[in-house]
Amino acid sequence: MGIIRKQPTPGQGQGKSQGQGAIAAKLQVAGLTSLAVVAAVLGLRLLGSLQGAELATYDRLLRSRPVEADDDRLLVVGIDETDIQSRQEWPIQDQTLVDAIAILEAADPRAIGIDIFRDIPIGDGRDALITQLNDSDRIVVACKISSPTEPGVPPPPVSPEAVGFADFPVDRGGTLRRTLLLAQPPETPSPGEPHLCSDPDELLPSLSFQLALRYLNAENIELDATPQQEIQLADVVLRRLQPNLGGYQQVDSQGYQMLLNFRSGQAGATVVSLSQVLSGQVSADQIRDRIILIGYTTPEAKDDFYTPYSQGLADDQKLAGVLAHAQAASQILSAVLDDRPLIWAWPAWGESLWILVWGAVGGLFAVKVRRPVYFALGLGGLSAGLYGIGLLLLSQGGWVPLVPPALTLILSAGGVVLVERFNQSTYGQAVYRQVKTILKIDIDIDEEKVERQVAEITETDYFNQLQQKARELRTGTGPKSGSTSAAAPKANDGSAQSASPAETEDIDYLSQLQQKAKSFKAQQEQDSPTED
Repeated sequence: MGIIRKQPTPGQGQGKSQGQGAIAAKLQVAGLTSLAVVAAVLGLRLLGSLQGAELATYDRLLRSRPVEADDDRLLVVGIDETDIQSRQEWPIQDQTLVDAIAILEAADPRAIGIDIFRDIPIGDGRDALITQLNDSDRIVVACKISSPTEPGVPPPPVSPEAVGFADFPVDRGGTLRRTLLLAQPPETPSPGEPHLCSDPDELLPSLSFQLALRYLNAENIELDATPQQEIQLADVVLRRLQPNLGGYQQVDSQGYQMLLNFRSGQAGATVVSLSQVLSGQVSADQIRDRIILIGYTTPEAKDDFYTPYSQGLADDQKLAGVLAHAQAASQILSAVLDDRPLIWAWPAWGESLWILVWGAVGGLFAVKVRRPVYFALGLGGLSAGLYGIGLLLLSQGGWVPLVPPALTLILSAGGVVLVERFNQSTYGQAVYRQVKTILKIDIDIDEEKVERQVAEITETDYFNQLQQKARELRTGTGPKSGSTSAAAPKANDGSAQSASPAETEDIDYLSQLQQKAKSFKAQQEQDSPTED
């Protein structure tokens, strides 16, 4: 049985071809628009124009995470306003510190950090305090690193191994998002007398890093370094902050910095008051095998910071410095002992690819969805999905860009719609016709150039001779030379003798020339634009 093939109805193939062509044109518009938007957004990001928005979005993501429980490996002895009023001391005197440290050491903590500057005597008990600090191998005292304009604050006279700086790097606007592990004082001389924390040859650890190392040493975990000179504790590498990490663009990354992965917007550890310690209200079990931090929590000390959680708090928006040190020490302990993730980010090429993907999604979405209501709802849903992905990744420590891909998503989708509407508008059609007219003028100019070149060829003597010879060959009336006739001579058998090879070559050459001229003319007529 023969196979009967269904013949396409008239116009069916043409309509299908036109539909495919329209889809291809839309995809081309979407692709070009998306690439232009992605290039613009990446350029703005490289210039740092999006850094503020990216950091604000990062803060919101941190606030959106579930609050983690306090780290029970730390205890903060906060000197609050009640302590100051009850003891009538400001600042807290040396003897008061001696009494508190003696009670804490008797309960056998792993480390004690004093986030109070004691470069000069305060009240009674100076000698007893210096003796106590030097006799203990678990106490770390704070200093402040100098700068070219500030002398810093020296530590009390103790061993350099018992000193940790209390400085934090702060972003613009006063927000604390990073922590320092190691730092060197600047080489530029600072005003004031030189001291340990102004010596540019000293590599100083931070107060929180010193306390974390002492705690981990009791767990037989020693400090090590990777081949890339990054800090390693057990199998955990404390990645060093890069200038363009996450949403940062050329941030000051001097020293060994890390992003601070807060446990919450509050202390992150149990807090007791100085009065509770001195009155025996804090049990030995609350102190034993813990890191103890002593510092001011009263706002009068002016030792506090805005954090990513500040904007979401109604009051007490600042975090006391001693609590920030507790968060920083807890981050290291949790990463090494609990596998709690540190904050990480993709390399620059990965972030660029991420932004490009969302630009392509926006362009394709605009091609598929045309109705305004669905268009708005779809973009809202995609934006919400993008935020959800960012929040999910941050729960695992991943800081991925959200503002740049959101911009490329929305601008690409909107750009495709605007370009298509422009092309379909009266003004867009007028521009198209104007461009077409300009292109037609260029074509006419090119045709005039061709005509001039042809005229130059046809006016030559050689071309005229070829034309004359062609006419003679066609009519058989060429000039005679001696006894040889231009007409074809007869052969001995009475038949016409064939033309000579030279004459045959001329005839073929002229025939080819005429054929090429006809083809060239036909091509010109085909390529010539027609008026609308």
